[in-house]
Amino acid sequence: MQGILVLEDGHFYRGKLFSRDAVGQGEVVFNTSPTGYQEILTDPSYAGQIVVLTTAHVGNYGVNAQDVESARPRAAGLVVRDYHPTPSNWRSARGLASYLDDSAIPALTDVDTRALVLHIREGGAVRGVIRPWDDDDPTMPWAGRVADDETRTGWRTALLNIVEAARAVPSMAGLDLASQVTCETSYEVGAADAKWHVVAMDFGIKRTIVKQLVEVGCRVTVVPASTSAEDILALSPDGVLLSNGPGDPEPVAYAVQSIRALLGVVPIFGICLGHQLLALACDGATYKLPFGHRGGNHPVRELHSGRVEMTAQNHGFAVQGSSLDGRQVTVTHINLNDDTVEGLRHRRLPAFSVQFHPEAAPGPHDSHHLFERFISMMEAAH
Repeated sequence: MQGILVLEDGHFYRGKLFSRDAVGQGEVVFNTSPTGYQEILTDPSYAGQIVVLTTAHVGNYGVNAQDVESARPRAAGLVVRDYHPTPSNWRSARGLASYLDDSAIPALTDVDTRALVLHIREGGAVRGVIRPWDDDDPTMPWAGRVADDETRTGWRTALLNIVEAARAVPSMAGLDLASQVTCETSYEVGAADAKWHVVAMDFGIKRTIVKQLVEVGCRVTVVPASTSAEDILALSPDGVLLSNGPGDPEPVAYAVQSIRALLGVVPIFGICLGHQLLALACDGATYKLPFGHRGGNHPVRELHSGRVEMTAQNHGFAVQGSSLDGRQVTVTHINLNDDTVEGLRHRRLPAFSVQFHPEAAPGPHDSHHLFERFISMMEAAH
């Protein structure tokens, strides 16, 4: 079946639906990772977003039960250049299309993703709608822009109606999505006799983060995002992890309040959204990036050592460096593409964070050592 992606600015891209003919809406973003579409789709940080993949071939290795970051796909939709319906991989359990069908997530192929990504890079993140489109009018192009002042006849009328629907999609700015993807009740992962007990605040935590903590000797108790500092400390943690997650950090004020109460009481490690929340707890500020950082090839420099690591990233907001009080916190990492803040450390208290994903699923493993740094911080606190 034919399908279409329509953006709030009137641009549209036709293609073919390769999942069920559902309708999806959200902020349209792009990811530059060459592999890892299953991990990307199941990452809760993509809640409310239509993901455009820049890699040419998608679906060629299928999906399986192991490479998931949450219980189900979280993205609002998927757009690709070339979908391969017949996977060839010994680990594959099923095809990508049927996997998306189970969650009613629309997926569009045969789209000029290069043109779409360039449009997002030039104009910034934009809201959009994916839906079926069965208009065979030969005068309609496969991509273009429909202007508000054009005569409302035929396919133009239908497209302008979808444009209005795209403009009605809630903006990511000011939206608390962490409360929508967090766990409902606490749960525990890892050996009961593990040396370290870490409480992870779930703002949309990836399973690989929990797995990495377990592999370095931790028992992890994952708690809902709204858990108070008092309830966290009642669990007697050796450390607290602030997880990744979707949306704007500023509306997650309840978590900022808890983090402030935890600072100086227990070691803290923040990742992605957790990094932004730690900055807010230290009286910093955040802002929305034009089109975000999403992919597995972002160069980041650690300022102290000068070491450059290739990192996996997925975020649309960032910490405002000029808002940070240098007497309280110090910037530890910067992004070499645009000089944005990629890490910070409290000068007096045991707390640090990074904007990128050290668990790297998918992505390079350059930053796995940060989990060991967290262990060293907990050791020093004992």
